[in-house]
Amino acid sequence: MGITVVISVRRSRIMSCRQIIAMGGGGFSMEPENLLLDQYILGLVNKEKPKVCFVPTASGDAEDYIARFYASYSTLPSTPSHLSLFKPPPADLRTLVLEQDIIYVGGGSTKNLLALWKEWGLDIILKEAWESGVILAGLSAGSICWFEQGVTDSLPGELTVLPCLGLLQGSNCPHYDGELERRPAYHRLLSAGHISDGYAADDGVALHFINNRLEQIVSSRPNAKAYRLQKMAEGIQESPLETVYLGT
Repeated sequence: MGITVVISVRRSRIMSCRQIIAMGGGGFSMEPENLLLDQYILGLVNKEKPKVCFVPTASGDAEDYIARFYASYSTLPSTPSHLSLFKPPPADLRTLVLEQDIIYVGGGSTKNLLALWKEWGLDIILKEAWESGVILAGLSAGSICWFEQGVTDSLPGELTVLPCLGLLQGSNCPHYDGELERRPAYHRLLSAGHISDGYAADDGVALHFINNRLEQIVSSRPNAKAYRLQKMAEGIQESPLETVYLGT
């Protein structure tokens, strides 16, 4: 089943709808030879070369990360750029962000990302962009940040809870199959009542939300999955969710 077949939401996309693509892992930074998730995101925009702005704040604007973004997106039908808060652009942030079709947030420290965004007012700008139809996407920290809470390794020690932007309801845990401690930590935090019900995503899996509703789950890996986690009277309920593999 090919990409153009499974993405029925593309054909009915309303340009002003609010969309977020939250990836557990994968994409150009983890799978440079497998850009199915990146192609999926680009395919949501009805343009030959959508404007994609990479925001590498969580990595401290790591130069090799930015270089890998350009190396991958130069091979895709896109107009790539990046936004640095360590070397701010000459144009005002609001204008720069609102001119994009896609904002793609990289991984790293979610705590540092949120602190810098709030200092620069980028959190408010991104919400405005989302409400105006700019697609927000990202993996790891770039996935957690959109939810009310996330399971994070941003703090020293064990995985813990981090309050986030709250554009999406509930909590989020990325790298669910890629890091062994993720699943038990999420269950532990839910059991203790430290985190709300939410979604976990394996590496290579993307949760596609439209107007705050989870519309579709896609994957660049044949066996990768997403899960709904809920605290029930009898314990934690972890429910696998239907995931569409984008390959053939």
